[in-house]
Amino acid sequence: MSYHEIRRQRESYARKPSLQVRKLTHDYCEFVLQNTDTSMANALRRIMIAEVPTIAIDLVEIENNTTVLNDEFISHRLGLIPLVSNLAGRMIKPFEATGDPNEITDIVFSLDVKCTTDSTQYVTTDDLQIDHQFPDVAPIFYRDESQQEKPIVIVKLRKGQELKLRAIARKGIGKDHAKWIPVATAVYTFMPDIKINDAIVEQMTEQEREEVVKADPSGTFRYNQVTRKIEIEDPERYRYDNELLNKVDEIGKTGAVQITQRQDCFVFKVESTGVLPAEEIVRQAAHILLQKIDGLAQQVREAVGQAGISYQ
Repeated sequence: MSYHEIRRQRESYARKPSLQVRKLTHDYCEFVLQNTDTSMANALRRIMIAEVPTIAIDLVEIENNTTVLNDEFISHRLGLIPLVSNLAGRMIKPFEATGDPNEITDIVFSLDVKCTTDSTQYVTTDDLQIDHQFPDVAPIFYRDESQQEKPIVIVKLRKGQELKLRAIARKGIGKDHAKWIPVATAVYTFMPDIKINDAIVEQMTEQEREEVVKADPSGTFRYNQVTRKIEIEDPERYRYDNELLNKVDEIGKTGAVQITQRQDCFVFKVESTGVLPAEEIVRQAAHILLQKIDGLAQQVREAVGQAGISYQ
């Protein structure tokens, strides 16, 4: 069999992944990924967490700090402030800089606050002075006019206390530090494959059927009083706790309900921290995954070529 015949045969078995978006807001995306396997689903999830680039404060120069928090504590709090990261794609990391004046590596914030009253003063992200060269890079909900979201508290001051500093934000990924992770949660669950054996269910008494349905705490099943059958209410509610299956075994009707995890269908739920739209996080993660696959394919072709293997 020639190489081209092997390739055509392999392509005939190739999966064709599909994605269906169920719910999409600025900070949340829920979608179903089908016709692929666990390795690809988990790779996509891990890339969303660890390899989608964002912007975060990486270096803090404290000029004056008379607050109750030490310099390291404040620096750590500043680093974890989510910054709008739409500019991350145009930035480069400091060690990648070549000296080109058009390169963007650092975005500078400043903070200079002093409490002069007897009441407690809250220093928040709204007190940060953003870099006017890059006005779009700011803490999330920065000086929100609608006031629907409160700013993030950095520290509290009492009369006479002062905090003055300079903070530099840089591009990074979650693999380097958690402050660059763009998601609050990025999880997937296996779509359950549920089969009800009506022949075995018919052997149950009405009380046993009701007990079986009640044994499932997730509400996946219901008992139809009209048809006297166990029906599936919502398969995605099932949490693989085996409570229902244990009940079926207890009453001696093993096999009445069979539940397995589909290995080619996954329900993703992605929640952004606000630094990037949830849709953009998924798009970038998919793009990075494709780049990795293309890179691997290229390396395989080069290795085969160096080995002098002929496919003809």
